[in-house]
Amino acid sequence: MLRKIVRTLVLVPLAILIVVLAVANRHGVTISLDPFSPTAPALSLTVPLFLVILLAVIGGVILGGTAAWFRQAKWRRTARHLLGRLRTNEAELDAMRRQAQSEAGAPSGNNVVSIRSVAYRRPPAA
Repeated sequence: MLRKIVRTLVLVPLAILIVVLAVANRHGVTISLDPFSPTAPALSLTVPLFLVILLAVIGGVILGGTAAWFRQAKWRRTARHLLGRLRTNEAELDAMRRQAQSEAGAPSGNNVVSIRSVAYRRPPAA
């Protein structure tokens, strides 16, 4: 519920801002990809200014997200490695518990003594 409210509080003003930007900047701008002939470019495109701005923002978000994803690659690799080690250790622990229970002849319940169940005794005063 809270997520929907926050999303609405962010997306509605953002949508209004985009519509205002588009209405205020409808005039066309020429984008030229010919640096050698500024007066008669060989490759040019006339588009509305708001489209240029929105495409630049979208491109920046994609480029920034990609850069962040590549920078975090080592952390994801470390997390995968540690998760694999954790699963291996848990499997070994379960196998050791089963072996200890079978050697003790105990029923196959969880007879592990927790540290909380052991009473703490203070050392004698000297």
